[in-house]
Amino acid sequence: MKFLSLSLLSISALSTLVSASPLAASIDQLRVSASETERRLIQISEDSPAKWMTESDKESLLRAGIKFMDITEYPEPSVSSLSTEWQPFIPVKAEYQDEVLPFIGNLTTDTMKANLQEFTSFYNRYYKSSYGAKSCRWLIQQIRDVAKGYNHVSVNEFKHSWDQFSIIARFEGSNKDLNDELVIVGAHQDSVNMWMPSFGRSPGADDDGSGTVTILEAFRSLVHNGFKPERPVEFHWYSGEEAGLLGSQAVSRAYEQEGKKVVAMLQNDMTGYVGAKGPVIGIVTDHVDEKLTDFLKTLVDNYAGIPYTLTKCGYACSDHASWRKVGFPSAFTIESAFEDSNQHIHTTGDTIDKLSFDHMKEFSKVAVGFSVELSHVRK
Repeated sequence: MKFLSLSLLSISALSTLVSASPLAASIDQLRVSASETERRLIQISEDSPAKWMTESDKESLLRAGIKFMDITEYPEPSVSSLSTEWQPFIPVKAEYQDEVLPFIGNLTTDTMKANLQEFTSFYNRYYKSSYGAKSCRWLIQQIRDVAKGYNHVSVNEFKHSWDQFSIIARFEGSNKDLNDELVIVGAHQDSVNMWMPSFGRSPGADDDGSGTVTILEAFRSLVHNGFKPERPVEFHWYSGEEAGLLGSQAVSRAYEQEGKKVVAMLQNDMTGYVGAKGPVIGIVTDHVDEKLTDFLKTLVDNYAGIPYTLTKCGYACSDHASWRKVGFPSAFTIESAFEDSNQHIHTTGDTIDKLSFDHMKEFSKVAVGFSVELSHVRK
């Protein structure tokens, strides 16, 4: 997630960040310093032309709370069109409550707590750092442990030019004619410290450790309770979101080039913080697919124990934007309205003690409902 209120940052927090940096972090700084002058093609809106910037320029955008997409490898127009030969069908009402509710009943906050405690123990999860490389290997092992022994579930690395790979877990569909017709639930695994991105301490508990463990818990319940979808359902954990949606752009473009057809994609970015206005599920209404977003409201009404609130996100604020860019329907849930969300992200203060696992569980319920409902073929 790429937004922050700078007014809430303190000088003491910055001092803590500097003093806490271990030797390994300094090595990471040396490792990435060679690329700081490399120029990257950056877009900050759909209406303005992209500009060439250095990594330092990108870091300035991050500190200013300006959302951006790094389109260096994918400089095509922001939004492309799907082939008229196939268009995804988005339902308007929930019809599979009897199937969904047992999966929801088996969700637990215990595994989310254990996973997030370990996930935030890495010094940071910056996509180019040694810690980011280690954290993704730890994460994929947890996912593989969940899927072990289930032959219709696979877990794979999606490698990038940097060391932190993205992760794709896939339920094979029972209808082989729909093998390339997918439902995707996503989150991003990387974290960033906006003052010292390459080597600063960044626990990233909410951004996006919360989304990471939210969808991992939904995945666990589906796997362990016998989910066998009609069309394939995939869970994705992206690398490099904080650097301009790099991992999700690579995955979405690869899928487009391979001829895969994404029926719907749901992003979970920051699901753990309860704002001043109380527990809600924020549903983003801009830069998303309107029909899928309307169906998402129905899923919250049917499966969550808290209401939704509508909010706006802006351009390229999370990985759903990468799927929209190639023309696939995408939607986005967040912990609250944006103005009421966690202001400690991108700092050393993004820690577990500020989060509610019961709140995360509500998002897991919606992710389960999304997976089951959209895995069925409807006309």
